Amino acid sequence: MLKLEKLVIDNGGFELSADFTLAAGSKAAIIGPSGAGKSTLIGGIAGFHPIVSGRLCWNGENLTGATPGARPLAMLFQDGNLFPHLSIAQNVGLGLNPDLRLSAAQWDRVNQALARVGLEGMGTRKPAALSGGQQSRAALARVLIQGRPLLLLDEPFAALGPALKVEMLDLVDTLVAETKATLLMVSHDPQDARRIADQVILVAEGAAHPPRETISLLDNPPPALRAYLG
Repeated sequence: MLKLEKLVIDNGGFELSADFTLAAGSKAAIIGPSGAGKSTLIGGIAGFHPIVSGRLCWNGENLTGATPGARPLAMLFQDGNLFPHLSIAQNVGLGLNPDLRLSAAQWDRVNQALARVGLEGMGTRKPAALSGGQQSRAALARVLIQGRPLLLLDEPFAALGPALKVEMLDLVDTLVAETKATLLMVSHDPQDARRIADQVILVAEGAAHPPRETISLLDNPPPALRAYLG
């Protein structure tokens, strides 16, 4: 279980409060107006923004002061963060060891991860040789190979076309179901939430509100969400 207990996260002077729990294995979409603090929320959970007060816990373990690398999570950013001078296999291998000193068994895991996201046989290619959708798959493989129980997505598919974005969301949904990871996904599109999230966390007016069932919230939005959705 992920527990944010009277948490206040600071992002360059902007403070976001959060006080809720999220059951392990949940798939939660984080939505709200631009600038409301959606990325601040997952950045605080990941350890990239300082926690001013409160506690952050995962399955009873206090993560409040833990460094990002010591937290049981993997994060996928909007740009995918693929290194152009490395091959796709090397980019994925970074998820296992930053210096890429991998054993034969670990390189096998890399190839298996690439195959799982539909990139079998493409490991020697550089990112520039792949389409946008293929690059997203490679970035997803690097996150998944880490085997962390918490998966944070900060709009990694926002630049993709509608059909390709749906394809990637469905792939995430399938992989999360297989790994039983807990998913938190930032999105500007409520249809993303309807497609794969069972809960929605509304971020508005300086606060991340407790998760609510997706269909119920989106079909009967509170005023802050109604104003955003239009």
